[in-house]
Amino acid sequence: MTTKIIVAGPRGKMGSEAIEMIRETEGFELVACLDRKGSDVGDKILDVPVFHDPETCFTEVDADILVDLTTPQVGYAHTEAAIKHHIRPVVGTSGFTNDQITELKKLAKEHNVSGIIAPNFAVGAVLLMKFSQLAAKYFPDVEIIEKHHDQKLDAPSGTAMKTADMITQVREPKKQGHPDEKETLAGARGGDVEGVRVHSVRLPGLVAHEEVIFGGKGQIFTLKHDSMNRGSFMDGIKLSIEEVLKKDELIYGLENIL
Repeated sequence: MTTKIIVAGPRGKMGSEAIEMIRETEGFELVACLDRKGSDVGDKILDVPVFHDPETCFTEVDADILVDLTTPQVGYAHTEAAIKHHIRPVVGTSGFTNDQITELKKLAKEHNVSGIIAPNFAVGAVLLMKFSQLAAKYFPDVEIIEKHHDQKLDAPSGTAMKTADMITQVREPKKQGHPDEKETLAGARGGDVEGVRVHSVRLPGLVAHEEVIFGGKGQIFTLKHDSMNRGSFMDGIKLSIEEVLKKDELIYGLENIL
């Protein structure tokens, strides 16, 4: 059986990698691309049509999966439209709010459509999140440092926020540092998620990196993951495409299908 796939954001670095992965995977077929910078008239990538308008794309193209690797605002609109057309979304766009995820899950249930929204498709990053959640039971003092390329739009990253959320599920809210500490430079202590401090770095040359640092009496425990190139995300996207075909709900987080 062939899985027919639409890629949104095909001209980006992630989109280009995803298209190459689809081409190399037996049983996967690229049937269209969705690009807000493209045109609905005569534009093609690898001999498949490129659509500017999602409604036109989802109406005219017979597809099983939408792989969306765009931006939060555009990705939300694409995901919403795909669900309404009974196309399963596999979304690697971070920056969705909790309310948006809740709304998309509700919509998917109404239309009986499965899918996945993953802040990070790198298997190592998902293991980092799981290991961090385990460690937080024993090390409640923790800070997160995430580093990405300087073209990333959201900060903190979806991966960092997902990590913080998983940690807070097993950790009681706690104010860290000195009770009377003051920032002499606003933002120096980073964002605050129930006392977990989250720091973002944006520099050219970076791809996607996260470090979770736990502190205890007489010891420091550090977990770290580095994506050196965007090929690191392709195994997770491939697995997600295969797994959502077997599911009956919209899932948030790659860890829920590993």
